[in-house]
Amino acid sequence: MAGTLSKTRKQISKKRNGNMDSLHQNSRNTKRLHRALIRDEKLDKIASSRKKSEQPRLERAAFFQQVVRDHNLQPFDLVGVQDKIEEFVHRYDEEYGSLKKARRQGRPPSVREDLLKLKVTDLKQEYEKGFFMPDLMSEEHVKQLDRFEGSWAYLSSLSWVKVSADGSVKQATWSQDK
Repeated sequence: MAGTLSKTRKQISKKRNGNMDSLHQNSRNTKRLHRALIRDEKLDKIASSRKKSEQPRLERAAFFQQVVRDHNLQPFDLVGVQDKIEEFVHRYDEEYGSLKKARRQGRPPSVREDLLKLKVTDLKQEYEKGFFMPDLMSEEHVKQLDRFEGSWAYLSSLSWVKVSADGSVKQATWSQDK
């Protein structure tokens, strides 16, 4: 997407008969190249932050897709869904335990250890309020999740629900935040 600089460089080069070496420091063309460079950097930064914010939902969908495939594309009942949510929430426990065990007594926790602890507590809180996940309780929705190929665009076509720890299940829309 960030091709502005190369296009601008090509236009200026064509206008100057391929000679880009003799540009003056404060010329219009130099400023134009600088603006294109800044624009490309800004677009790259926005794209990377968007990708970073999309990653948790993609990982969540991929996890539950694998769960469904391991279960032979059969729908789950509420207890089975809650077990799989617990498995998802506690998937970092082993790594967290090993980091905690490896730390010397009296030393502060490592950054990775803090991040894992934060992730687990956030997931537990989300589960108490309503865990945002693909619907695994209907055969149609399970087949739809099986067709998920890992793209962000396909996620909005999946059926999503919020399952809380007390057993309530609510339909959720894609636009709702986790």
